[in-house]
Amino acid sequence: MRKRTSYFERVAGAPEPLVVEINRRVRFNEADPMAIVWHGRYPLFFEEASEELGRRCGLSYHDFFEAGVRVPVVELHIDYFQPLFLEEEFLIRASLIWNEGSRMNTEYQLIKQNGKIASSGYMVQLFTNHR
Repeated sequence: MRKRTSYFERVAGAPEPLVVEINRRVRFNEADPMAIVWHGRYPLFFEEASEELGRRCGLSYHDFFEAGVRVPVVELHIDYFQPLFLEEEFLIRASLIWNEGSRMNTEYQLIKQNGKIASSGYMVQLFTNHR
């Protein structure tokens, strides 16, 4: 069975995940002619929450750029459970999971108004020195 909530192992004694939630509504340009969100939009929803998470905890892409650090995506996984539809309201949740390595492990959930998970997934980014 596909995972729905946790993709990364939690380390005993590690800090709790940093979490951000964004309320959203499906826009016209995000849906196909059947009024269903195109599957290629889901990574953009994840990225929207990831950017907000970074701004809130001092790990924004602008901060990385200014420090000469880059964080390329090396892994992205998405599980699709239920479609999102045109004009539907949903919640994007991003959770930054503690890791001692030079990487960011982020888990995502797209949650429908009825509380069901439309999609979940994760992204792994590695810290690299650009200078």
